[in-house]
Amino acid sequence: MSELRQLAHEPALDRWPSLRPPKPHPVRRAAAQAAIKYVARDLPATIALDGTRYGQGGPVLEVHRPGPFLDRLGRDAGTGFGESFLAGDWDPAPGTDLADLLLPFAERFSPEKDSGLIPQWAQALRGLATRAHPADQDNDRNQARQNASRHYDLNNSMFAEFLDPTMTYSCAQFAPEQLNVDGLSYEDLQPAQLRKLDAVLDAAGVRSGSRVLEIGCGWGSLAVRAAQRGAWVTAITIGAQQALQAQARIEAAGVRDRVKVALRDYRDQIGEFDAVVSVEMIEAVGEKYWPAYFGTIERRLAPGGVAVLQAIVMPHERMLATRRTYTWVQKYIFPGGLLPSVEAIEQVTRQHTGLEVEVLRRLGQHYGPTLRLWRDRFNERWPEVSSLGFDPTFRRMWELYLAYSEAGFRSGYLDDVQLRLTRP
Repeated sequence: MSELRQLAHEPALDRWPSLRPPKPHPVRRAAAQAAIKYVARDLPATIALDGTRYGQGGPVLEVHRPGPFLDRLGRDAGTGFGESFLAGDWDPAPGTDLADLLLPFAERFSPEKDSGLIPQWAQALRGLATRAHPADQDNDRNQARQNASRHYDLNNSMFAEFLDPTMTYSCAQFAPEQLNVDGLSYEDLQPAQLRKLDAVLDAAGVRSGSRVLEIGCGWGSLAVRAAQRGAWVTAITIGAQQALQAQARIEAAGVRDRVKVALRDYRDQIGEFDAVVSVEMIEAVGEKYWPAYFGTIERRLAPGGVAVLQAIVMPHERMLATRRTYTWVQKYIFPGGLLPSVEAIEQVTRQHTGLEVEVLRRLGQHYGPTLRLWRDRFNERWPEVSSLGFDPTFRRMWELYLAYSEAGFRSGYLDDVQLRLTRP
């Protein structure tokens, strides 16, 4: 992160109007400073703020502009911390990696510690400093497509700069021995992604002649892999640019006769399939539409069919506590998104479908390395990304998104699971 450190970073406000410095508010500023003191009381990190160092040592967060930093936190606790980084109000100290800095914060949310960053008595006051989800992020058919476009249609070439050659944008599955050593490289990503794709297809029983529906096909890597087994694949997405690129990649792989790519909402899919696969798609569905999502999977499965999902999940109690909170990630990265818990998936399928859920494997420990490799590659390829029209604030935004996610998986606060869904 040291090469990104910009003490006087100023976002172009015509492109980033939400990063305008908030109007100073003494009460909110004081409340934010009090919250920092509370958070840092036993935190194995340091917050250097206005001449005072809070925390118990460890990686250092340097606040360059105390006033705007506190004002942003006081105005909106859900988005203020991330926005203050985008605006250049704070950075990791020189030589400190951003994910390493964020790790102690994420560990406070881990299932083992589960102490949270907010004291129990303050949970009831959450609504005073956080916003609810805006209405324009609801995931009905029209808005879901707009929400997806804001992320997945940013620029196919931008994603190609940091993803592996398969263009797989989900957790890789490394060999067990690779997780016990340092030094994973970008070249390790492609075989790890292919290992993951094969694990999903194996679990779904995909073989020659299988009729496969993929909900949320990304850039086509899973569809290509299934077609190479001899399956017939219907791959759907609501990202227009993503669909075009997926089709091109499928043609380049020589399997266009076996794969049909459609720009289609999952709720509009018809037909019957031997297997339904959906990798890290449920996070974009929204809690309100989980019954529709699983209902679609159930209706599309032929008798004896199997569905396999891969999902990023969080602890159930944390999901319940934060599901109404509007976060920085939802505002800037994944509008309309919400991470479920395994318990929530089990409850929804039990209440609204006849599907039975089985946890096949947990890949959370694989996601930290995946995200680190993506982030390293993104930074390495920044000159090429920049040439596509992305500015330094966008770079800070994606640096924070990838590092924040990495810290969540390294801490155990987030997990990634593969689930098999069947009808008895």
